[in-house]
Amino acid sequence: MKSDVCPQCGCEHIYEDGALWVCPECGLEWSLSAESDGDEADGTVRDAHGTVLADGDTVTVIKDLKVKGASSVIKGGTRIKNVRLVDGHDGHNLACKIAGIGAMNLKSVFVRKS
Repeated sequence: MKSDVCPQCGCEHIYEDGALWVCPECGLEWSLSAESDGDEADGTVRDAHGTVLADGDTVTVIKDLKVKGASSVIKGGTRIKNVRLVDGHDGHNLACKIAGIGAMNLKSVFVRKS
């Protein structure tokens, strides 16, 4: 069964890669199985590689991220300690403090568990 658009950003240019669907715009990878639907309904937060995240985890940013409203950039490879899971209505489901930048929310698809 093929999905028409990315469930995160709505991109129509998704493609199948093995058992997963991939969005080239936001980098989201997902499965159309019943298991993944149950995880999202339970509020499970997963990183870019599908690993389940929990409060207090340490994560690493996987690519450079521009900070909206500022001239600074969060470099890929930046380690962030003690993240908190939040219910972000806009997809930003991790709350954290980044050295040199301050408190902010991130999307879990741009980090991996360390």
